[in-house]
Amino acid sequence: MCYTVEYKEPLTTENARSIEHGDKRTNRAVCLLCSFLHIRGTRIWREEELSLEQRLYEALQRNPIIAAVRDDDGLSQCLRTDIQTVFVLYGDICNIPEIVRQIKDAGKIAIVHADLIGGLAAKEISVDFLRRSTQADGVISTRANMIQRAKELNMIAILRVFLIDSMALDSALGAKNLKPDAIDILPGLMPSMLRKVRQMTGLPILTGGLITEKKEVMQALEAGALAISSTAPAVWEM
Repeated sequence: MCYTVEYKEPLTTENARSIEHGDKRTNRAVCLLCSFLHIRGTRIWREEELSLEQRLYEALQRNPIIAAVRDDDGLSQCLRTDIQTVFVLYGDICNIPEIVRQIKDAGKIAIVHADLIGGLAAKEISVDFLRRSTQADGVISTRANMIQRAKELNMIAILRVFLIDSMALDSALGAKNLKPDAIDILPGLMPSMLRKVRQMTGLPILTGGLITEKKEVMQALEAGALAISSTAPAVWEM
């Protein structure tokens, strides 16, 4: 980038020296400005370059606790924390845009549990609605068709699996063919199962449910979980 300084005053012996000093000050100021713009521009370029999935992984590496909110009180509390990722577990087609907007205005990643939003059917068009009518970064769902549609729309796609029996485990292991951005396994008090699913699918693992103590958080992380979601504000502060 070039900077041109135009002097409208005639150049004389008397002002030549002041112009020379002024040029030095101007050049220093321009250099500082260029450095600032370069650093800021690099940061903006990096944010734009990162995919939503990469942004999620980096956010969870910085803070592996996810705030799962199920009402307006929980939303207000989580917005005041350092939590960077929020799971929205409530709302309907009328208020979900506003709920997501508050999360985004707070500079956080908003991921909506599509199965729990009132007025949305278990069809791909529901994901289209969330993509077009809200600022949601991604969706959670127990349904393969919803996950597939989220991937087609370049949204973060998280498959939630309740490990209640061997059939549910088979479903979790089959997720490697669906290739969600992460598998969210509930309940979270099964370190051995977390480790097994992580090893057999090669996919990032999230977990939550019934985790209330720090040692339980650490056990899940040590078993291979990328992050833990919780509705409990006490866990958010761990």
